[in-house]
Amino acid sequence: MSENLTDTGRKPGGADYSRAPMPNLQPGGNGSLDEENNLNVILDVPVVMSMEIGRTSISIRNLLQLTQGSVIELDRLAGEPLDVLVNGTLVAHGEVVVVNEKFGIRLTDVISPADRVKRLR
Repeated sequence: MSENLTDTGRKPGGADYSRAPMPNLQPGGNGSLDEENNLNVILDVPVVMSMEIGRTSISIRNLLQLTQGSVIELDRLAGEPLDVLVNGTLVAHGEVVVVNEKFGIRLTDVISPADRVKRLR
């Protein structure tokens, strides 16, 4: 439902209104500056990065029977690269390294952006 406004800035009943200021938007312009500003908006957004060494499926019955010392067989061979996931999406493969007595991962293959988009579908 829209109200009719007169050219004088008054509603037909006599109430005043004011127009919201609108920036002068023009197509084109300095594309690289706009792209840089758009990228800067998301640079500080946190994402969850995880490494996956393998997966398996087991029944709830077998899950409840697990105890300390139980061994779970995964779907990967020893020595195969790990998957590097960002927010659950595969972005790279890598191998485990030790850096200052902490685990790390050395990227051995980074998935191209085009392939990442294909995997999302």
